[in-house]
Amino acid sequence: MGNHLRNSRLAQGRREQARFPADSIDFTLPPSLMSDMRFVLKQKFWSWGDDFRIQDADGKDVYFVDGKAFSWGDKLSFQDMQGRELAFIRQKLLSWGPTYEIEVHGRLTAIVKKKLFTLLRCKFTVDVPGPDDLEAQGSFLDREYTIARQGRQVAEISKRWFTWTDTYGIEVAEGEDPVLLLATAVVIDMVCHQESKNGSS
Repeated sequence: MGNHLRNSRLAQGRREQARFPADSIDFTLPPSLMSDMRFVLKQKFWSWGDDFRIQDADGKDVYFVDGKAFSWGDKLSFQDMQGRELAFIRQKLLSWGPTYEIEVHGRLTAIVKKKLFTLLRCKFTVDVPGPDDLEAQGSFLDREYTIARQGRQVAEISKRWFTWTDTYGIEVAEGEDPVLLLATAVVIDMVCHQESKNGSS
């Protein structure tokens, strides 16, 4: 049993190393981002090729998302307000189900994938380096869902904080990477919007 377990862990490690570089992104945050954070998005922005901004709880623009629509797949550049690219989102073509890759500094950081249980129930998985994969579950079309790691909530997406029907918030737990979680929420929103528009949700 011991040799079998060690061999299984070695095989898993090789798969992780093949998918993600050994020296991939460092998720250490500056002290200013080590407490719960809330961000604001408007759901009506979704059209590939559009640009939009993400605000903090005080209404200050903190991130800029540059939408790029191409015939060979959709792409988004996630930037700070000085124009520095923090993450790049690209559609993974020829995949079973909607799949998007998130890159940071040219390195694959996460793979966001929609998984169907039934025609009416689904979840999104976020495959990251190591054992800390994320899972999003809830009512995605209503923008009422959570993102968790091994059962512990790391982000909550909700419209209940706002009176405007086209606005929703993303609350990121203390110590978590806001860029990764915001990029994940943007991918989920985009997939749900496209499926709703196509009548396939």
